[in-house]
Amino acid sequence: MVVIATKCYVSGDAQERALDSLDSLVRNDIGELDVEWDIGVRDDDFVSVTVTGDDATIARNLLADEWGEVTPHLSEGETHVGTLESWDDDGFVLDAGYGNEVRVSTDELGLGTGTATQIRDRFGIVQHVPLQFVYGETPRLADEARNRLFNWTREETGGRVNVNSSTRGEVRATVNRAGHAEDIVTVERLGLLEQSIVCAEGTDPPGLLASIGSYLPAELKCVIS
Repeated sequence: MVVIATKCYVSGDAQERALDSLDSLVRNDIGELDVEWDIGVRDDDFVSVTVTGDDATIARNLLADEWGEVTPHLSEGETHVGTLESWDDDGFVLDAGYGNEVRVSTDELGLGTGTATQIRDRFGIVQHVPLQFVYGETPRLADEARNRLFNWTREETGGRVNVNSSTRGEVRATVNRAGHAEDIVTVERLGLLEQSIVCAEGTDPPGLLASIGSYLPAELKCVIS
């Protein structure tokens, strides 16, 4: 079994759709290997994939590389992945699974000036998005996470609208239904239920957010580049 570093925190029909979407993604990742798999949601909302078959080890490694892996033990100086659980002015709290909550102080985010709450707003970081961190006595956000967030603010497109609680397919369908298909470049997957809408040049992210917000029962945040 591999516990991948993304959560499924919706219920009912929404959960069923999310897991169907994940099953398709897993099939794309490991479907050509000699394996079978079963997807489950743990009590802490992290997703587990139980893999059996001759190529099970290879398949588990591929899934861990693609999604990141949640492990019981955090190693000093190693990069791990957690999901953004909560925040306040003094830092982020990342859920690293297995009861491990890691607080990254504002100074260790490495994302410029302001409180952690202001930084979250500036970079459009929605709740539950996976973020890499380096574990230690003073945990810090990993360079990979910092670079990705900084790149969002430096793009030559119109910026982004980040969304949680929705699959990539649901976000794309919502953008189309709201009549904005020509106003975006693509929808990037950040996690199972966390997506980033890349706006086309000339598209106003706050305007797009206002237009699609009523269609999505989700947190939406803008990134201005």
